Amino acid sequence: MSAAVTEHALPEQQGQRQRNRGTTHAGDTAVEVTSHVLLIVWSVIVIVPFLWVLLSSFKTTREILGSPFSLPAHWQLDNYVNAWTDAGIGRFFFNTVIVVGASLFLVMLLGAMCAYVLARFTFPGRRLIYNSMLAGLTFPIFLVIVPLFFVLKNIGLINTFPGLILTYVAFALPFTVFFLHAFFKALPEDVYEAAIIDGASEWRAFFSIMLPMAGPGMASVAIFNFLGLWNQFLLPVALNTNQDHYVLTQGMASFASQAGYSVDFGALFAAVVMTVLPVLVVYLIFQRRLSGSVARGTFR
Repeated sequence: MSAAVTEHALPEQQGQRQRNRGTTHAGDTAVEVTSHVLLIVWSVIVIVPFLWVLLSSFKTTREILGSPFSLPAHWQLDNYVNAWTDAGIGRFFFNTVIVVGASLFLVMLLGAMCAYVLARFTFPGRRLIYNSMLAGLTFPIFLVIVPLFFVLKNIGLINTFPGLILTYVAFALPFTVFFLHAFFKALPEDVYEAAIIDGASEWRAFFSIMLPMAGPGMASVAIFNFLGLWNQFLLPVALNTNQDHYVLTQGMASFASQAGYSVDFGALFAAVVMTVLPVLVVYLIFQRRLSGSVARGTFR
C-alpha cells in the first residue's frame, strides 16, 4: 500500500517540479526582455541627441534652423575652425586641461596617501578624520560658495588657476578618500610585511608596492574625478570671472549667450562636440576597469 502511494506520488512531484521550472524560466525571460527593452530605450535617449549634435556641427545655421534632422548638404569643417579660434574654444580647452590635469594629479596623490594611512594604520583620531572626510560629501557646493569666495579673495587666489585648482582638490578629496579606503583596506598584509622585512621604508612600500596593487581603484576614482572636474560649472563661474582664465564650461556658456539670436549654431555645436569628445574618449578607454574595480571596492 505504502509503495503504491509512493509510486503514485513521484510522478506528481516531478510534474510539480517541472511546472515550477517552467514558471521560473518564464519569469526570467520576462525580466530579461524588460531589461533589454529599457536599455534600448535608454540608449536611444542618450545616443540620438549626441548624433544630432554631431551632425549639426557640420551644418550652417540656416540648415540647422530650416531642416534640423536632415544630413548636411555640405559638410562644414569650418565650424570647428571657427569654434576653436574665433570663439576662443582652443584657449578655454587648454585652460581646462591645465586646471583639471593639475587638480586630478594632486587629488589622486593626496587622496591615495590619506586613504592608505586611514586604512592601514591605527592611531588616535583615525575614525574622526575618516568621518570628517565622509561629512564633506554631504555638503552641497552652493552652500559654501560665498565663504569660499572671500577666503580665496583674502589670500589673493581669486580669479587664478591655483585658486581654482585648490578648490577642485578640496571638493574631490572626500570622495577619493572614501572610494580608495576600501581598496587599501582589502590589500593583503603579508605583502606589506614582507616589504618592511626586506628593508623597504614606509614611503617605498607605499609607492612601489601598495599603490600599484590598488591600481584598479585608482583608475576608477580617477575617471570619476575627471568627469566631475571636466564638467564643473558652478565653481569656476563663482570663483573665476577673468575671461582669460575661463574653462570650457564657462566658455561654452559665454559663446552661447554672447550674440543672442545671431549666434553661429554650427560653430556652437562644433564646440559642444569638442567639449564632450575628451570625456567620451577617456570613458571608452577605461570603461573595462570600472566594473571590476567597483566590485572589488565593496566597503567593509
